[in-house]
Amino acid sequence: MITLFIIWLATAIGLGVATWLVSGIQAKNALAFIIAAAVLGIINASLRPILWFLTAPLSVFSFGLFALIINALMIMLAAALVPGFTVKGFGSAFLAAIIMALIGMLGFIAIALLTGSEINWYSYEYNSQS
Repeated sequence: MITLFIIWLATAIGLGVATWLVSGIQAKNALAFIIAAAVLGIINASLRPILWFLTAPLSVFSFGLFALIINALMIMLAAALVPGFTVKGFGSAFLAAIIMALIGMLGFIAIALLTGSEINWYSYEYNSQS
C-alpha cells in the first residue's frame, strides 16, 4: 500500500512541478490539480501498460523514448477528462512527461530506500544447467 502511495505521490509532485514550470499546463485550483493527479494515476495504472505492450516495437526501436510520447498522451487524456486542468498542446504535455519521468525516478529510489530493498535498474541472471 505504501508503494502505491509513493508512486501516486511522485506522479502528483511531478505533475505539480510540470504545472509550475511549463506555461502550457494550468490547473484552475488545487482541487482540479488533485483530481488530475488521481485521474492520471488511474490512467497510468490501467491504460498505459496496454499501450506500452502494443507499442513495444516502437519503444525498442527508439531506445525507450517512445514511452515519453505515451506519457504525454496520458497527460493530455487526463486534461481532457478533468475540468479545470488544461494542457495547451502536445509540446507542453511532452515537456511535462520528461519532468514527470525524472521525478518518477526519484520516487523509484524512494520506494527502495523506504522499503529497505536494493535499487536495481535492471536485473538479469543467467543460470546454465549444462
